[in-house]
Amino acid sequence: MPIEMPSPSPAGAQPSRRLALKAFASVASVAAIGGLALSGCSREDGGNAAAAGGPAVVKKTGDKIAFKYPNNPSFDLIYLADELGYFEGTNTRPDYVGKIAAPQIIPLVGTGEIDFGSRMVPLVISAIASGADLRVVAAGGKTLQEAPHMKYFVRKDSGIRQPKDLEGKTIGFNSFGACAEFVTKKYLRQNGVDVTKINFVVIPDEQAEQTLVTGNTDLAIIHAPFSGRADNAETLVRLWSDYDLDGGLGGMAPYSAHGQFIRQQPEAVRDVVVALAKAGNWVNANTEDARKLVAKRINMDLKNVDRYAYVDDLVVTEPPIQYYIDILQSEGKLAAGKVAVKDVYTNEFNPFAQQPGAKS
Repeated sequence: MPIEMPSPSPAGAQPSRRLALKAFASVASVAAIGGLALSGCSREDGGNAAAAGGPAVVKKTGDKIAFKYPNNPSFDLIYLADELGYFEGTNTRPDYVGKIAAPQIIPLVGTGEIDFGSRMVPLVISAIASGADLRVVAAGGKTLQEAPHMKYFVRKDSGIRQPKDLEGKTIGFNSFGACAEFVTKKYLRQNGVDVTKINFVVIPDEQAEQTLVTGNTDLAIIHAPFSGRADNAETLVRLWSDYDLDGGLGGMAPYSAHGQFIRQQPEAVRDVVVALAKAGNWVNANTEDARKLVAKRINMDLKNVDRYAYVDDLVVTEPPIQYYIDILQSEGKLAAGKVAVKDVYTNEFNPFAQQPGAKS
């Protein structure tokens, strides 16, 4: 069943709690759109991204710039940054526009229906190749052995234990064109599996464990935080994580922004990137407290909430992007030379990327 999402508190609500969280964060470490119309878009040469057809409409609340963002049940740094008070002292605030299905997020960022979104690198590359107006502005999650980006589960009585056992079976994942599809297919082919004999179906992460338990899928690929619930399910067993498949190279889950918003509101983009970086560093230093905040937000038992790890300072690096460019080309989804690494991202709005010792 879909999980009911608590509505985000209005700006300025619960001041004592907000201040307490902000103080705690300072000591601990240095967001349904239904049936949105997708409009056409085009690219221009050079610059941060391509210009869209008309001027972007930037919503303001008083003197605050409100950027449009999904309000999804997920482990997301925008929600945590908002909860921790990292947008306070800036002129930028999230405007939560409702739940948006994962496959829609990058297309809607590309057309400006929403201003920011977090989805995997191959989706961004494919969108840019098709002329969408967006750019990665901050790295996001990273895969560690103890904190994978996604995990692979089967029923204990399924008899599935090796990659070859998946031929003729059904795999559920949260969307086509993203990490779950391409990392998995690459791994299966490397292990002699004919992926044309596998049925791939889209199942939202929050429903994937139950869909597997009831036998509607044979393997479920589940992302945090919901993967923790599957880990604790008595009838399921975890086969692998993405760390086992590629050492974590495909696990960067970056934040992208609409190109025209970037061009028209550079200070707001900087505010968002800085808030994201602070929140990511806080999560890395306070994994249990972060899990508690996410558990409350998505109304899930804490024991079932899986953790996330984030790229230090959210500085974007090139190897994870090149990794997916290579995969998309090998899958016949991207023509050679169509998109270069430099077309995909910018660290221009991340002050941490300019500091001595910043990781590259």
